[in-house]
Formats: sequence, structure tokens, C-alpha cells
Amino acid sequence: MPPREPARPPGRQVPVRVPARRSAGDVLAGLGALVVLVALVGGVPYALLTFVGPPIAPELLDLGVLTSRVGPSTIVAVLVLLVWLAWFQLFVCVLVEVYAGVRRVGMPARVPLSGGMQVLANKLVSAVLLLFTAGAMVAPVAQLTPTPAAPPVTAVAYSAPIVEQEMETHKTRKVYVVQPPHGRHHESLWEIAEKCLGDGRRYPEIYRLNQAKEQPDGTRLRMADLIRPGWVLDMPDDARNVHIVPAGQSREQTLREHPGRADPGPGRGDRAAERDDRADREERQDREERQERENREERGTPGHEGKHRQIEPGAQDGRQPVIQESQGELTDYLAAASLAAAGLLFVLARRRREQLWRRLSGRRIARPRDDAAQAEVALRLGGDAPGARILDVGLRLLGAELAAQHRTPPTVYGAHLSPRTLDLWIHPPDNDPPAPWTAQDGGQVWRLPAHEGRLLPDRRSPGAGGAAEFGHEQPGGAPYPGLVSIGTDAGGRVLIDLEAAQGLINVRGAQTTAALAALAVELATNRWSDRMRITLVGFGQELTAIAPERIRAVGGLAEVLPELEANAAPRREVLTGRVSGGHSVAHYLLSAVAPTHEEARRLALLARRDTAGYVLAGDVPHATWTLEIGDDGRARIAELGFEVEAQLLPRRHYRALLDLFRTADRLDGEAIPEAEPLVGLHPPAVEIRVLGPLEIAGLRPLEEGRMELAAELLVYLATHPGGVHPAVLGGVSWPRGVQTMVRDATLSRVAEWLGPDHLLTDESGRLRLGPEVRTDWALFRELVRRSHGDPTARAVLLEKALGLVRGPLLAGRPPGRYAWLAAEDLEYDVTAGVADAAHQLCELRLAHGQPDAAVAAVRAALLLAADDEGLWRDLLRATHATEDIVRLRAVVEGLTRRAASHPYGGGMAPETEALIEELLPTWRMHVVRESSA
Repeated sequence: MPPREPARPPGRQVPVRVPARRSAGDVLAGLGALVVLVALVGGVPYALLTFVGPPIAPELLDLGVLTSRVGPSTIVAVLVLLVWLAWFQLFVCVLVEVYAGVRRVGMPARVPLSGGMQVLANKLVSAVLLLFTAGAMVAPVAQLTPTPAAPPVTAVAYSAPIVEQEMETHKTRKVYVVQPPHGRHHESLWEIAEKCLGDGRRYPEIYRLNQAKEQPDGTRLRMADLIRPGWVLDMPDDARNVHIVPAGQSREQTLREHPGRADPGPGRGDRAAERDDRADREERQDREERQERENREERGTPGHEGKHRQIEPGAQDGRQPVIQESQGELTDYLAAASLAAAGLLFVLARRRREQLWRRLSGRRIARPRDDAAQAEVALRLGGDAPGARILDVGLRLLGAELAAQHRTPPTVYGAHLSPRTLDLWIHPPDNDPPAPWTAQDGGQVWRLPAHEGRLLPDRRSPGAGGAAEFGHEQPGGAPYPGLVSIGTDAGGRVLIDLEAAQGLINVRGAQTTAALAALAVELATNRWSDRMRITLVGFGQELTAIAPERIRAVGGLAEVLPELEANAAPRREVLTGRVSGGHSVAHYLLSAVAPTHEEARRLALLARRDTAGYVLAGDVPHATWTLEIGDDGRARIAELGFEVEAQLLPRRHYRALLDLFRTADRLDGEAIPEAEPLVGLHPPAVEIRVLGPLEIAGLRPLEEGRMELAAELLVYLATHPGGVHPAVLGGVSWPRGVQTMVRDATLSRVAEWLGPDHLLTDESGRLRLGPEVRTDWALFRELVRRSHGDPTARAVLLEKALGLVRGPLLAGRPPGRYAWLAAEDLEYDVTAGVADAAHQLCELRLAHGQPDAAVAAVRAALLLAADDEGLWRDLLRATHATEDIVRLRAVVEGLTRRAASHPYGGGMAPETEALIEELLPTWRMHVVRESSA
């Protein structure tokens, strides 16, 4: 077990220790229990030895007692023995309870034939431990009896008033109809349990009663966080505010008699009702937005500042398996989750590369819209790729160096990543870390300076991308795959290692499932893990769309417990195997469904001997760590002394991420919109060049520190010829919020820089650039458009267009800037437009017997659209047409090396491999020879 007080590295803000809370009653009860325990454990045997003797009297050692007449002394000896046995049973119960409470190993073991004796010991030990350790929690033994399994559960929505009739329980049963949403608020199992059963923590009873039962819309309850309006739920016998139906009534008749207003889903149900629901929601939403604007005006704060969280009523202690809604901007959470954002962008870029493999000429890849697009904007704003790399490379190097010294990696129970350092809180303390790590605070902290971390070489195979399941084996391995962010403090990001708890981790609070979803997303996409399996219980089935190689979702703990118990692995063996190149799979279980007492007992015993991490919502006695999520958005782990701004993934953000990745899986593509024709091709007064590194010709340079923002404003205006309102421009350029005075002063400076004729304002107040300001992209599109109408000059015009390309779009742009590109057509149109122009010119040149010119055309486009696999196939065909086998082999070898070392991995498209096989059948032989050399 790690120490309760984590080391506090000097020189930076550290998490705040959460103070223990004990009342005067707790102290008095603890003192009284201590006196009783001492009397029972020590006083009873002292009295027995003093007044009646040892447990076994001489009379009982005489074998003649079995055949002779029993006298009074023999009876007394037997009674004394029974009293000693009763005391010994109590003593064993006390030892078991003390061990379970102090070691926090989970449910205490059952002492055979103890019954009320263990209950008494449990209560006494609980009171004494509370006296000495505020964090100790000992579960009453009376509650250890496993809850009997109930039939499965389901949920439904209903708009009519709830009516309850008084009938005899044995002749009736009770059902509840899930209510329609109110604005953005949807009913949950937690709220139904609170309203009907008096305690939201009883929602698992409803879930088990309805699991897998068919609902009015034809679907079934599979996950505790996925209930729909109109579903009809069977309820426990003591439920209130419900419908009463005959006990023998069939399910089909119950659904007919309680139709509700079901959510029919696409293609089903009453379209008129669906339109009414939509209109009602939109009206509520408009009213909420108007009220929010009025509140902001009263407060005098801009719309982008602050977080506006909406906590669902009834979510009191974190067993709510519904991802909460947020009224705040998507950037409030997604941009703040910097390591998760970096991982998500990495996986997303790989999906986009695979989309480009199958892009059809004349179409761009599908781009995200609405919240999905804004989610990507937020990820680009917040993604900390350098920090993720320091964690990835730094931890792998640490593991490799320890393995070389035949040392077992220490337990890392927490980490702190700041712009200056990466700190690991370890146990036991060790003053001898491998270089470049250094020891701090007596060896309790191992520190890697950020500047050292940035210089560390990545020793993995090129293109590994941080995960073996991405298709690349790696030397050594990731020693701490369970490190995951819980939030941020004043100095940086705080992470915990789920494996280091060596027990259960309990999550409680109003936004439990939002916290679990954030943990799942970061675990599934981080780069400092290799082989990993994440089991989500009662939520997150859709997250398999993000990382199907790592995530699976189940409905209940009973489905996975036997497998977990069968595959448990000792911690020391796993840690040693990871750093020495073993093939162990890290496993983490995140459950939004509260365990039964028997499930909690089995999990607690399993966690003591297994390397896996177990994070559970609900009331989990004897949890090693408890992560409390407060209504204020703060996360606290009292056992470690951590208090941070919690990392959460509320419902709106969760859905936006899912939509983003669904879009990245689409292969149909979208038509490229037609370009507005230019009046002429004469050189403009001001040219903004974006087809490569940003250049602005025709304007004097601004002073240092102002050029980057002014240039970004100019690019945005230039790519929106219809005009942009200053408020929109402010939201794009200052996505985290800006004061109106600052925004207007910056726009005035840009107008002065451009000159009076180049920045115009229309009657509605929109800003737009004058006709003498143009981008090279607009010129590119005009040249391509004219090439389609002039066959004789087509090749010349396409060649001029491709001559404008100097590199990737806005190459070398500063980190954190131009995140708005994720929500615009520009990136998608430029990549597709340049690749299509090169393909057309390549075909023309080959048709006229000019393979060298065809090669030049394709290579020009590859400067910008290097991931478009169609261009590489064009290059292969054009090079083959030169009939220079050496040149063709050089292209194949270069393409092979690029595919193997690509930062996003994935190799090359199957169509490209097939073309190489056709043009150069011996290419694999050369690749094998090169790799072996």
C-alpha cells in the first residue's frame, strides 16, 4: 500500500490534503468501543485464567471420563472449555475485522459459525478505527449477505399523470413509464429510483428487473445509462408513484395499456409526434438560451467565459449512470482534458488517413458538422502532444533502464505533469532512479525535467504510435499503462495509477459517469500503453467506435467476474514482464453499475492479488481509494491528499465525440462545392498565401507578438468572402473568451495595417476584405475551373495551379492557433482539390507521352497532400512509364519506408500494395533484404 501522505515536490503548487472529519459522537463512541474491546479481548482471558484456570482442565484429559459417571467437576470443566471457545471465536472475528479495516482490502472474510459475534466485532472495530483513521470504513457484517438476483430491468417514457391504486401485493405488480425530456434534461434510472424507491442508490434493482426486456419501440435495456422516453419499467414491490397492474398480466398487454410517448428512433413511430417533440424541445432550448443571454448581460460577462454546468437533480452520491448535460462550451471540458485530447487527435488522424486511402476523385472526405466539428476544434485547442510524448517516452525509457539493471519498477501511485517537469510519486522511496530521472523529497518523487524529456529519443519501431494493437511490435514496453488523469491543479495535470490502489477505487458524486467516461476515453487513446483491455459496465457501449481494439462494454458485473478471476496475474510478475518486453495485457474495469455485496466482496479479493485496476460507482465499502466528485466540479481523493478540478466528459461532449468518430469512419465522401469565379487573374494588392507556410505579400510586417493573431484574423476573413460579424470573429480567434474592448482594439489595428480600402464593413456590421485582397487558394481554384473550359490550355493552367503549392496547408502554424479549421471546409477542400488537379495533369501528361512531366505534377501535389494514397499510385504509374526500373524501385522503397515510419502507423493502402505487386513483382524481396541488413 502506498503511504497516505504523498510526497510534495518543492517549488510548485501541490494538491491539497482533504481534512478528515470526526464528530464528538464519533470520538466518544470510539473510546467506548476501545474500552469494550480491551475488556473482551484481554480482560476475559485474564479473568478466566485467574479464577477458573486454563481452557482444558485435568478432568478432561482423563480418558476414564468417557466411561465413568460424570461428576460436577467434569461439567464445570466442559463449561469452562465452551467459554474459552466462545472467547477465541470473538478474538478471531476481531482479528479479521481489524485486518480488513486497517489494510482496506475489501469485504471482511466470513468467520464460520460466527453470526452475531462477527456483527458485534464489526461494530466495535468500526468505531475504534474511526477514532484513529478518518478514512477507515468498515462495512457492517449484517450487510454482507449477497442480494438475491432479481429478473432483468427496462425503462419507458410517459406523459400522463402517474396513478397508484391500493391493491394487495401478491395480486399485483408495479410499473413505471419513463417520462419525456424537459428541455435538455432526460430522466435516468437514478432519478426514477429516488422518486419511486426513496433512494437513488437502489437503481440497480430496477436495472436487474428490466434488463433485456422488450420495450415499446422494439429495443431492449442493455446498459444502465441508456433508457428512453416511453419505456415501461417493472418496479420493486415497495415502489411509489407508479402504475399498478395485475400480477399475471402479460408483458405485451402491459405495454399496450401504458403506451407512453416512446422515442421511435429513425424510420419508426409517429412522425407527427416526433415533430411535435422536436418543436417542443427547440422552444424550450430557445427559451433557455434567451434566459442565459439575459443572465450574462446582467452579470456583464462575455458568453465564452466560465462554465455553465447543469447538474441533474437527484444525483447525490455518484451512482448515477447517466452522462450529465452541460450548458457550457465544448471547450470547457474537451480542451481542458489535454492528454485525452492528444490521444483522441492521434486516433482521429489515423482514421482520416484511412479515409484518404479510399477517397474518390472529385469528392472530399466526410467532415464533421455542428457539435462534432466543435469537439474537434476543442481537441485541437487543448491537445498536449508534447506532454503526452514526455509521458510516453519518459516512462518507457525508465522501464527499459530499470530492466537493464534487473530492478523491478517501483509502485507509482500518482504523477504530476507540468510545463516544467514530470513527477512520479513512488512507493517505497528510492534515491537511485535511472538518469535522466532525479530523486526528490527523500526518494519519494522521481522527476524528469521537461527539457530533458523533449530530448529523449523514441526507441520504439518507427510509426509504432504508442500501441502494439495499432500493428507494431515494440522493444520493451510501457511500465505504467494505468496512469490516467483525474484533473488539474494550479500547476498542471494530476494522474493516478489505477493498478497502484491494489484494491477497489470508488467513484462518487453528482457526475460519476461523466468522470468514468473521461477515464475510459483517455485510457483507450493514450500513447503510454501497449496492449490494453478496458471493460465498461453499464455505460459506454458506443465508445467502442473510438477504440474497438481496447474497449468492450457489458451490461453487468456478473458477465465478467468469472473471466477476471480466471485471468488474475501477480503484480510483480506483470511489472517485470512489461519492462522486459513481455506480452501481458493490462486490464481495467470501469463500472457505472453499483456492485452487489457479493460482487464487491469478490472484486475486493480479486484486486488484492491481481494487477488490474477496478473503478466502481456506488456504495463500495472498503474501497482503497475514494474519488469524490463534488457539485463544484472538484475531485478529491482523501487517501492520497489530491484535490483537483475534475476531468469530466458530460453527455453533450460524449455525444459530440461519438459523432466525430462516426464521421471519420464514413467512406462515401462529399462533393466538393463549386468555387466562385474571380474577375481577373492580375496580381492583387495583398496576397495571402496559405498553400504552404503562411505568407502575406503586399503588407509591411507588424511588430513582434502581434503578427500571429493579425495574420490568423486575416486568413479567416479571406476564406469567408461573404463577411464575418466581429462577434463571430472574436469567438474564432479567442475561443476561450475575450473582452469586447480587446477584440475591437485588435480589429482596429488589423484595419489600420491593411489600409482603408482593404477591410470593409457592410450594413449589417459584417467585416469582409476588399477585392484587392486574395488568397493563393482562390487563384488555384480559378485556374482549375478555367482548365475545365479550355481543353487546349488545360495542361498549362493545371501546371500553373500546382506551381502555387509550396507545402502543407498553413505549414508551421503556431500550436493552438487555427483550431477553427476543424469546423471549416478549407482543409478538406484544399487536400482534395490539389490531389485531383495533380491526378488530372498526370493523366494528361501520360496520354501525351510525357511521363517525366507527369511525375513532376504528382510530386508537386505530394508537398501538400502526402497522405492521399491515390497520389502515390499516380506516382508509381508515372514512374513506371519512364521505363527506368531503378527509379521505380527507388519510389517503391521510399513509399515503403514512409508507410513504416508514418507517425500515425497503418502501413499503406491495399490498393497501393496491389499496384506495386503488378509493377514491381520483386519488391517484397528487396524490402526483406533491406530490413535484414
